[in-house]
Amino acid sequence: MSKEFLGDRKQALEEAFFAQQDEALLRRLREAEASKSKKQALSAASGIADDAVLEKLVALGVDSAAVAALSLAPLVLVAWADGSLDDKERGAVLSAAAEAGVEEGGPGHQLLGRWLGTKPPATLLATWTDYIRAISPTLSDRARQDLKSDLLGRAQKVAEAAGGILGAGWKTSPAEKDILSRLEKAFSA
Repeated sequence: MSKEFLGDRKQALEEAFFAQQDEALLRRLREAEASKSKKQALSAASGIADDAVLEKLVALGVDSAAVAALSLAPLVLVAWADGSLDDKERGAVLSAAAEAGVEEGGPGHQLLGRWLGTKPPATLLATWTDYIRAISPTLSDRARQDLKSDLLGRAQKVAEAAGGILGAGWKTSPAEKDILSRLEKAFSA
């Protein structure tokens, strides 16, 4: 083989290698830019400025269009508290979503559907708590109390949706009471 052929082949291999490296770098840059863009849009929609909270929300699949579904995360957490979700609990969560204006078929409804179809990650409660703590300073005392009262009231309805047998017995399980307590504490920190 000629030195010229080997030289050309070497150059082609080097160019191919660097093209792959360039493509990988470009892909990582696009992913970083997309993540930054998602966080900016989410920040604008939610009023949250804390980058760590925004990162957690993006990691959970929450985007600016799904912020309304995030407000329903406590209902999902209560519904899944005992490890399973029954039809009454699902109905209570979907009813609350409709009342909250979560558009059926929209991104928020799709995220909610995923949470109702498969138990959400264990990090959802911590992320929601961070979300509440991040937005609380932006609310007046009255607005914060209204949010807390409304949210805990809806969560209690979900907890009671499948409680008891034929209307008798405990309406709220110990696991649901634990989640309700943790939700309430998020507002006091």
